[in-house]
Amino acid sequence: MRRPTLTSIAFAAAVACGALPAAAATLRVQLPADIRSIDPGVNRDHNTDAVVLHMVEGLVAYADDATPKPLLAESVEIAPDGKSYTFRLRPGVKFHNGAEMTSADVVWSWNRYMDPKTDWRCLSEFDGRGTVKVESVTASDPRTVVFRLDKPSALFLASLARTDCAMAAVLHKDSVKADGSFDKPIGTGPFKLGEWKRSEYVRLERFADYAALPGKPDGLTGSKRPLVDELRFVVIPDSATAKAALLKGDIDIVPDLANADVVELKKGSPVKLSVVSHMGLVGLIIQTRDPVLGNVKLRRAIAAALDKPELVAAVTDGLGKANGSIVPSLSGYHGKVQDEDIAYDPAAAKKLIAEAGYKGEKIVMLANKRYPQSFNTAVVAQQMLQAVGLNVEIEVLEWATQLDRYSKGNYQIQAFPYSGRMDPSLSFESMTGPKDKQPRKLWDDPQVQALLDKSTVVADRAERQAIFDELHRRFLADVPMVMLYNGIAGGATTPKVKGYVSSLTSLPRAWEVSNGE
Repeated sequence: MRRPTLTSIAFAAAVACGALPAAAATLRVQLPADIRSIDPGVNRDHNTDAVVLHMVEGLVAYADDATPKPLLAESVEIAPDGKSYTFRLRPGVKFHNGAEMTSADVVWSWNRYMDPKTDWRCLSEFDGRGTVKVESVTASDPRTVVFRLDKPSALFLASLARTDCAMAAVLHKDSVKADGSFDKPIGTGPFKLGEWKRSEYVRLERFADYAALPGKPDGLTGSKRPLVDELRFVVIPDSATAKAALLKGDIDIVPDLANADVVELKKGSPVKLSVVSHMGLVGLIIQTRDPVLGNVKLRRAIAAALDKPELVAAVTDGLGKANGSIVPSLSGYHGKVQDEDIAYDPAAAKKLIAEAGYKGEKIVMLANKRYPQSFNTAVVAQQMLQAVGLNVEIEVLEWATQLDRYSKGNYQIQAFPYSGRMDPSLSFESMTGPKDKQPRKLWDDPQVQALLDKSTVVADRAERQAIFDELHRRFLADVPMVMLYNGIAGGATTPKVKGYVSSLTSLPRAWEVSNGE
């Protein structure tokens, strides 16, 4: 019999004491760890973002296709030179204290973020150290804000929408105390802060005057109506405890289940599941400067030896789908060209191996057990590669050690996960660059780098698509990595919960979600 953990005992006690009311107007969401702060984009992590982004909003936000679209902005106009962005604000948007949002609030919020004392997560993205420098932000009238950049940037809106930046949320100045220190987020989101009881829960309250966009929910934008009176994020670190609480009805939403738990709950469980792929990348990264794997024919042989649909089905418990492109399947830039891939063909793989002059040299594939899919990917891939005559061995490392080997470029092959980037330029940038200066980079090609640099400047959608198409074709030709699939976000709810959908960011979204008959 499984002994109750301290976490499960504390959780049961909280329920018994009435700390977690089960009224129909309450929605209880599991958090695997406590939040770090309530200051948007400051001292944050993934759990913190999950809570804070229910209280605050930015000018733009990521839609379901991973492109930035207006949220607090009604429209965005880009100047012909690409260096000026004019945001027209939506009328009638109110802060949690009842004040109406104006352009002055946007300017005040931005100036606070750009003050180094704030310690904003994304300061370096906009002060000239990153892809762009915001030279000025001005309010030309109460509903118009103009951002002026030092140079054109196709990534400016995407950077503004980043969830780790808290979407550069617009706050009311009363969010800070008289001495300038942060007090609480007075934002425009569908919920406002109620109470944060550290290590136990964060309670948010419905914002009755929330100004919702018309239409349907769309990622982190679109309609975001609060449909419950109270939203409670409950800290339950133990996944087994969280799953048990869900099945008992003591918790309403578990946003991120392990794949095996999703499969288990599919079998006769009354809970409802929402499973989507997200923007993370999982694949085999290859050291192109290795004496053996520097031969591109051998790298192509590796790609041709892998039955990707079978491999992905095995390591994701049948939940994932193969994707051979760096551009995630959910991205608005993933089209027919990105569907092209090196076909599974063992005979062709053996021919390429012979042409490469391979003599049976040992090839070591690094993996870790912190991320089970990474280890399982290595095991299945090893079997497929050995079947065509490649002498592949697996070396299992602690994740920190594997990451260090990755950073130093000290490996032959690794089964490796990349965290999600919302724009294809950022996905390609994570692996493209000069190895002499940045050993962690996979793809060192000046022509590829020039295409990538252009994609960060050009704002025209069709022109960017053409660049990403060309980068994908070159990626398949050079094979610095065998891309396999995008990560999986699997959420579960009790039967009474309606409207909950897992997101491409894997962050829970409790707006447009009801709880009750």
